[in-house]
Amino acid sequence: MPSYATDPRCIAMAATLVPLLRRSCPKGAGGYGGYYQVNLGDEEAVGLGGVELIRAAMRKAARQLGWKVTTIGQASTRHCTVVAVQDTREVPDAFRAVVSAAMNDKLRAALHHAWDEPGPAPDRTGSVPQMTQEFRAAIAT
Repeated sequence: MPSYATDPRCIAMAATLVPLLRRSCPKGAGGYGGYYQVNLGDEEAVGLGGVELIRAAMRKAARQLGWKVTTIGQASTRHCTVVAVQDTREVPDAFRAVVSAAMNDKLRAALHHAWDEPGPAPDRTGSVPQMTQEFRAAIAT
């Protein structure tokens, strides 16, 4: 597998991703608990340089924020190409409640959507469709 460390496409994409990853952290969590995932069409992912380049750019951007990262990059899944990065640092006690509450809110919103529950939907800020949309907009500029 080639290294993308000096690839200009990776460097540019990472620079674009830094503010998106920063915003994925829960408010009041001190920059901990970030997670970012994009679901792209297979051809779209190839057009951006491929899943490995996108994954490398996410890793590079996350490390610029001081994250210890886990990445996922899976091309041609049943419906799309999935690329994700997650901050796996131990969350300090001062921020643990905020990070846990944010994860619970995201899970509640996803389940509400998946089960098509009646009533007002919880806030889906930070949902994968929203992240994918803002990723596309950011790299288009």
